[in-house]
Amino acid sequence: MKSSSGARSLDRQVQTPLWRQLRDDLCRRLEVGEFANGPFPGELSLREQYGVSRHTVREALRQLREDGVVTAVRGRAPQIPPAAQIEQPLGALYSLFAAAEDAGMEQISQVRVLDLRVDEVAAGRLGLPNDVPLLYLERLRLADGEPLALDRVWLPAQLTAPLLDSDFTRTALYDELDRRCAIRLTGGEEHLRAVVPTAPERVLLKIDDRTAAFAIERTGTWGSRRIEWRHTLIRGDRFSVSASFAARTGYRLGVAAPLLHSDQAFVDSAFPSAAPRSSHA
Repeated sequence: MKSSSGARSLDRQVQTPLWRQLRDDLCRRLEVGEFANGPFPGELSLREQYGVSRHTVREALRQLREDGVVTAVRGRAPQIPPAAQIEQPLGALYSLFAAAEDAGMEQISQVRVLDLRVDEVAAGRLGLPNDVPLLYLERLRLADGEPLALDRVWLPAQLTAPLLDSDFTRTALYDELDRRCAIRLTGGEEHLRAVVPTAPERVLLKIDDRTAAFAIERTGTWGSRRIEWRHTLIRGDRFSVSASFAARTGYRLGVAAPLLHSDQAFVDSAFPSAAPRSSHA
């Protein structure tokens, strides 16, 4: 009886190419977790294990790279890419806190700012007069102790002031909205785009200038009222988005226009600094 792990002999008497047999056996070994606690074997090791040529090994690895099973950089041994940590379904109201917990990770937040302030840009997004006080919450979100996202949220203070007494270290905003303010979001819209984080943002998220990031802007509604405007900057190496489709409904994906100079000025005015402003209400 063959072991569930370890290299299996390739059959040279069948029509299936050796590279395909090698690829399939490597996939089997990956599925049983053989390389979970050690490095993925390099080309020379695979040639010795399977008794095949360098061409056969390289073709098998090329197929694994195309399928996203392994990654490879010139001069380095193949690596098993980390699984996506957080997956957001498109078109669904979600909680980043709950998503991290569901993925089996400990989710905590470092609260950087929690106050009341006047913000004309945010008020406009919520359909409120410019001078209306808003509750502002800024958090650095951590999953398993590593930065995941920088989250900034504005809410009408008239309805959400009780949140000033909340401890958001390990608490989801939506849970607190429900518990303290009897508000449950019923819908809204969300825009996601790739961005280049600023140097201070990269420091907070512990990423270099080669790591991608997503900017997610959400307007959440409670009935017919806009109740939440949120801007989340999230590490691209720890986050993915997904969509479902069906024969009846088809596949729908909104494509935004390129970011224009006027839009960039808006973003700069909306998120100038993490420091609290002087216009407290």
